[in-house]
Amino acid sequence: MKKLILSFTLALGLLAGGAAMAQTPAAPVAATASDASAAPAAPSATTAAAPAAAPITDTVNKGDTAWMIVATLLVIMMSIPGLALFYGGLVRSKNMLSILMQVFVIFCLIIVLWTLYGYSVAFTAGNPFFGSLDKIFMKGVTPDSMAATFSKGVAIPEYMYMAFQATFAAITVALVIGSLAERARFSAVLLFAALWFTFSYLPIAHMVWYWDGPDGIVNQAGLDKVTADAGWLWAKGALDFAGGTVVHINAAVAGLVGSFVLGKRVGLGKESMTPHSLTLTMVGASLLWVGWFGFNAGSALEANGSAALAFVNTLVATAAAALSWMGAEALHKGKASMLGAASGAVAGLVAITPAAGFVGVMGALVLGLLAGVACLWGVNGLKRLLGADDALDVFGVHGVGGILGALMTGVLASPALGGTGIWDYVANKVSPDYSITGQLWIQLQGVLTTIVWSGVVAFIAFKIADLVLGLRVPEEAEREGLDITSHGETAYSR
Repeated sequence: MKKLILSFTLALGLLAGGAAMAQTPAAPVAATASDASAAPAAPSATTAAAPAAAPITDTVNKGDTAWMIVATLLVIMMSIPGLALFYGGLVRSKNMLSILMQVFVIFCLIIVLWTLYGYSVAFTAGNPFFGSLDKIFMKGVTPDSMAATFSKGVAIPEYMYMAFQATFAAITVALVIGSLAERARFSAVLLFAALWFTFSYLPIAHMVWYWDGPDGIVNQAGLDKVTADAGWLWAKGALDFAGGTVVHINAAVAGLVGSFVLGKRVGLGKESMTPHSLTLTMVGASLLWVGWFGFNAGSALEANGSAALAFVNTLVATAAAALSWMGAEALHKGKASMLGAASGAVAGLVAITPAAGFVGVMGALVLGLLAGVACLWGVNGLKRLLGADDALDVFGVHGVGGILGALMTGVLASPALGGTGIWDYVANKVSPDYSITGQLWIQLQGVLTTIVWSGVVAFIAFKIADLVLGLRVPEEAEREGLDITSHGETAYSR
């Protein structure tokens, strides 16, 4: 654990020292939005002195609103039942109910905390790292309130935006518990969830996704103002369409830290800990895949071509990753497994998340093929190197896949490789200048920031939960199973 903390500290030093090397694109194609990394603008000097334009009047389109309602429902389905069943099938039968309970109750807890203060901290103007409490308890938000999208003059109801973002927060926190499965105390998990959500998820979401929207960017002065008011990584030009850093790397690092703090499961390496129901895992993976279309395509915030691109990329990358993982597994072990195919699909979903609206379809195919092989190594070779009991391989899939996707976004978003490039909101067209090396460095800063921030906050939150409530159940309770000892119920009748 000391080595882990030291690596976090060194990464933070690298990040601070290298910030001056980054290119400084301006505004990603997003609004006060879930994916305010859509595309940083790079306005030319000839547009900086453009005369002020008439004020833009935002309008709400019923089609966009309807799509966002559907997308939000799909993301809810990803968590409950999708993630719950995927994780549930991977644990032993004596712990099935406990993992379902943790996912379900964490989802409920985060929705409540998001409504009370989370939305305000993540998506209001404040400083580069935290928003304000201007909308605490949803103050000032009404059915007539509007949230900006990626297009000038286009908005969606703020309530709908708030709900969509709430589901992202909830599933992110729920992802963490896969690393802690079969040995964590239920009450301590909930305390950790509240602390980590407040001090890790909210600031990272603000840093990556918060900006004032595109309406004010009519000249260089407007662009400068929007950039000055935006989240720290957004202002640098970090691209994260639907949560490679905010969701996957963030949760994976917290899970890895938790697995070190908790220690290994009793009997690991000596007793069988095989999944009790790959049938349920396959059902959960399938629900995740379907729900992920809301996660990624919904992050366009409009029913438009960007949403269609994200939809197709999510379809293609996931299929490619499932085949890639399965093929590599068959070559290595001589057989292809259902667990491998399902895990590969999730790896593809994770990797395409930050890139979904930025890369071309062939870029998504390449990313999926890479993700399957990389994440297979993550749950085998890397896991042995780390020596942590990451029970359900959260870091191996979400950490490795998220880092791969975040970095490759900087490469594959290039128009020369079929990507969308970077939108210049001043000129209202794609910028003719795209630097793969420059954008890759910006992406690396986003990855390092997330690793350091999440890791430090997670360690402190786990230690607080351990001191206050005790993080791990007693050995006898772990041997009997958490279903009975923590909840007095069983998943299956005997």
